[in-house]
Amino acid sequence: MTRLEPAGKQFQISKQEVWDAYEKVRSNKGAPGVDGQDLEAFETDLKGNLYKIWNRMSSGTYFPPAVRGVEIPKSDGGIRLLGVPTVADRIAQTVVATRLTAVVEPVFHEDSYGYRPNRGALDAVAVCRQRCWRQPWVVDLDIARFFDTVEHELLLKAVDKHAPTKWVSLYVRRWLVAPMVMPDGTRVDRDRGTPQGSAISPVLANLEGYSERLYLGLCSIR
Repeated sequence: MTRLEPAGKQFQISKQEVWDAYEKVRSNKGAPGVDGQDLEAFETDLKGNLYKIWNRMSSGTYFPPAVRGVEIPKSDGGIRLLGVPTVADRIAQTVVATRLTAVVEPVFHEDSYGYRPNRGALDAVAVCRQRCWRQPWVVDLDIARFFDTVEHELLLKAVDKHAPTKWVSLYVRRWLVAPMVMPDGTRVDRDRGTPQGSAISPVLANLEGYSERLYLGLCSIR
């Protein structure tokens, strides 16, 4: 792959970006999507498959396939529905997620630890251990079915505001409405939510949360 920017393409996406995204997807592994193709099968024609992703994304003609719905049992007896994209789609999502993350990471709160690069639950626990000696109270809350109920309109406004290039917004829009194939084979159209398990969802979830906190802060000021 080359670092040279594409000539004669609508969107400036380098082949190196696609290669780097593939490297991330390969390190994370993951299950096949609706096409049944695993990473090993994708790599049988690695050069050709990566070229297709780059060519379609840089020309504006990349349209994501449906995601495969997978039900995961929860400890409380409930079910968590994950959305598993195809290998190729995970690579495409990673290209966009990398661009968007570089822009929005600096605006996120320093005490935000979920679904962020180089941060995790243990970091949050370490901070809590320090602060528990200074504060006699703890707030514990959870947003039920957050990934399943994200409002597209608000999220897209946030993406449009922060997206470094217009193709980032374009592809986020396409991923948000990509249908899901449920475990029983039925195909479901989506008008809200971002599939938990996809490469683009973590940064979108944090961007949604940031936008809602900012909105509530403005309301409280008024």
